[in-house]
Amino acid sequence: MQGDTIYGLLAVRIRRLLEMSRIQLESLQEIRMRAGNPLLLKYRGTEYILTEHGEISRDIQNACIVTKEEVEETLEYISGYSLYAFSEEIKQGFITVPGGHRVGLAGKIVTEGSRISCIRHISFINIRLAHQIPGCADRVMPYLISKEGLCNTLILSPPGCGKTTLLRDIIRQISDGTEKLPGMTVGVVDERSELAGSYLGIPQNDLGIRTDVLDCCPKYQGMMMLLRSMSPQVIAVDEIGGQEDMGALQRVRNCGCQMIASMHGDSFGEVVNKSYGEGVKIEQIFQRFIILGGRPVGTVREIVSSDGEILYQGTGGDVCGFR
Repeated sequence: MQGDTIYGLLAVRIRRLLEMSRIQLESLQEIRMRAGNPLLLKYRGTEYILTEHGEISRDIQNACIVTKEEVEETLEYISGYSLYAFSEEIKQGFITVPGGHRVGLAGKIVTEGSRISCIRHISFINIRLAHQIPGCADRVMPYLISKEGLCNTLILSPPGCGKTTLLRDIIRQISDGTEKLPGMTVGVVDERSELAGSYLGIPQNDLGIRTDVLDCCPKYQGMMMLLRSMSPQVIAVDEIGGQEDMGALQRVRNCGCQMIASMHGDSFGEVVNKSYGEGVKIEQIFQRFIILGGRPVGTVREIVSSDGEILYQGTGGDVCGFR
């Protein structure tokens, strides 16, 4: 999605101020709007305030204050003047727009019993821009392939270090194939619509020619559905966590299907020593652990095997080629 279309999602005044700022869209990560508060941007990994003069600043003086009317105007543009058409997505707290960008929403939650019915009086919007970087996984791919083929791989990182972007390109390369790895059928469970960025069921991000996507589906349910229906050779999921996810991954492994996943974490030792339920050992599920962290975004600190051997030790450089 190009700048004119991104900005076309925003209230006119905010759109014009962003255009005046001349920021580089490939480095813009988030646009946060909160009614009655300054408009915030996450740009090149740092939070900035957009000013009334169309500049970005760390100083709150002259900040562009978002009005409730501008939040409503932005919602109209995002939904094509029909929020009702996106009611199912809104229940999950976000809308995916063309280009794979995800618009997070918050306001008054309306429930029916224990289920969320809708969100009303939306006053908070977070536009997370999807950035595909084809080739960013080039440097790690050789470590994920053994004599037996593709290794089950887990990407570990704190938030904002590029794990989803890296995972996306690993999926693309596995699906399309590389010089050392024939193309494989990949099933993606995209619970938060961030990997494929599907819009009306069509992935907006390139996940390769042999990839099937379950969009907005709980991970543990989606993994079982893909095994039953799509016969994947590889299953990929983003941000695994609970015991249900781990149990599903163990069943995937027992079925002979390979796995690529990501998880919040800081080190190999941290995730190995964590409890995931009776009988579940993460080092028995995954053979490779990619640990991201530091700056710039996408820096690989280590690649570790399941027995703790360090296969790659980072030096703090821009290892994965993230911009």
